[in-house]
Amino acid sequence: MTNTTSTTIEDWIEHRREEDDELVGFLAPIGDRFTAMTVFGTPLAEPTSRADAEELLNNSGLSYLVGRWHLQIDDRAAHIEVEIVEASPEQVVVQNVDFGSNLDHGHRFTLKAPVGDQLIRF
Repeated sequence: MTNTTSTTIEDWIEHRREEDDELVGFLAPIGDRFTAMTVFGTPLAEPTSRADAEELLNNSGLSYLVGRWHLQIDDRAAHIEVEIVEASPEQVVVQNVDFGSNLDHGHRFTLKAPVGDQLIRF
C-alpha cells in the first residue's frame, strides 16, 4: 500500500471506540475521501468514504497491534519482521522478530509517529 495521506497529523480526526472512548486510530481527510490510520500513523486501507473508514476502525479496533509487520530501515532493500511492543500517537516501539535479518533478534526500534509506510502490515 502506498502512503495515501497528503494532510498532516494536525488535520487528522481522532476516532474513538464508543464503549470506552479508547483512541483506535485516525481519519485522514484527502479531499472528500478519508484514510483509516493506525494510532501511530500507518494507513490501514486506501482512501474511501468517511463512513467506510470509520467502519474499518470500528471493526478492527486495536487488533492491528497484534501480529507481524514489515519495518523498512533506512535505505535497505529488504524489510525486517517486527512486532509492536508499544503504540501511541507520538511513537511506536517495535521489536525485531526476524531470525533471518542481520540485526540482533529482539532489538527494539522506537519510531516517531506518524510512521507512514515505514511499517507495513503482513
